[in-house]
Amino acid sequence: MGLRVSEVVGIKLKDIDGDRMVVHIHGAKGKKDRIVPLPVILLPKLRTYYKLYKPKEYLLEGRYGGQYSKGGVQSVFKKAMKKAGIKKNIGIHGLRHSYATHLLESGTDMRFI
Repeated sequence: MGLRVSEVVGIKLKDIDGDRMVVHIHGAKGKKDRIVPLPVILLPKLRTYYKLYKPKEYLLEGRYGGQYSKGGVQSVFKKAMKKAGIKKNIGIHGLRHSYATHLLESGTDMRFI
């Protein structure tokens, strides 16, 4: 969805609107709220995740509840890259740039991106 790590860890369950297929991001850069589209392919995966892990408030919660840390997400990303055999030195923020690049290459208007 092209989110910053701080936005991902801040998503609360109530912020996900499966009927409208959007996610409400609170206090994004510049302390502004915004609405981002929820990809159709992601909704069933989020429902499966919810049933499996049963988060209480935040979509991503730590082992003992509460908001997951940015560092924790970055660590999971690094481990996933290693497991996948990806040796490039890239941080999780690179996913945000890749998202924008794919939108641009698929013909999305730059003003939308």
